[in-house]
Amino acid sequence: MNLSQIKLVVTDMDGTLLNSNHEVSSLFFDLFEELKKHNILFVAASGRPYYSIIDKLNSIKDDIIIVAENGGIVMKQDELLLTTPIKKDGLLEIELLIDSNENIHPVFCTPSKAYFKSSSNSQIKFLSEYYPTSSIIDSITEVKEEIIKIALYNQEDSEKHIYPHFKHLEPNYKVKISGKHWVDLSDDLANKGHAIELLQKKFSITSDETLVFGDYNNDLEMLKLATYSFAMENAHSNILEIANYITKSNDDFGVEFILEKLIKSKS
Repeated sequence: MNLSQIKLVVTDMDGTLLNSNHEVSSLFFDLFEELKKHNILFVAASGRPYYSIIDKLNSIKDDIIIVAENGGIVMKQDELLLTTPIKKDGLLEIELLIDSNENIHPVFCTPSKAYFKSSSNSQIKFLSEYYPTSSIIDSITEVKEEIIKIALYNQEDSEKHIYPHFKHLEPNYKVKISGKHWVDLSDDLANKGHAIELLQKKFSITSDETLVFGDYNNDLEMLKLATYSFAMENAHSNILEIANYITKSNDDFGVEFILEKLIKSKS
């Protein structure tokens, strides 16, 4: 494995760069300074909203590119490079599907904030960890901004209790199992792969010069764009199957382990 030609590093956040306590290690920030010295472009690509990613990476926010909402928003400093909202004509149908199951808790994600439904009152404190800037609504009709993503939460298992109710919406929407408890709905073009492909073209970077880390199904498209695609040891079986390499788990500094090798190869 020769990492000396890498120009672009992309990492997912939850389950990948973040540990199980939703923390970024101090080691990562030290390694990031080394990446900068080698002019390596760094991208944080997450299902989280932009402001939540900024909260985790605030000290380096001016030096990185952020792919938020599973590719629905791409930002470089204050420059909006891409936004892909959900078409409004399907939103009421989606809301009816959500309301038909009391164990599914939606988060309607706009560029500036998230909206929780009042019927999810028991889960709002938990959901706020991922979406700290939020309001509570009774109906989706109260949201006047463009909705970039609808995140659906179930306390038990998203693959069993959410995905079967929404999979028929494909191919008009992306319906992604993005975590043990989460399914994300977005426009068909709003995915991390579409966003990373845009950045590769913008900065003239090839797949052989790209290194990507991921752990769940919403990372599939972007992992396919990198010769150096790494699944976390804790990754979903679909990710372990398609990634070209496997690194340690998110709680064992799997991203940092490979970044150390990358920096050594550049020295």
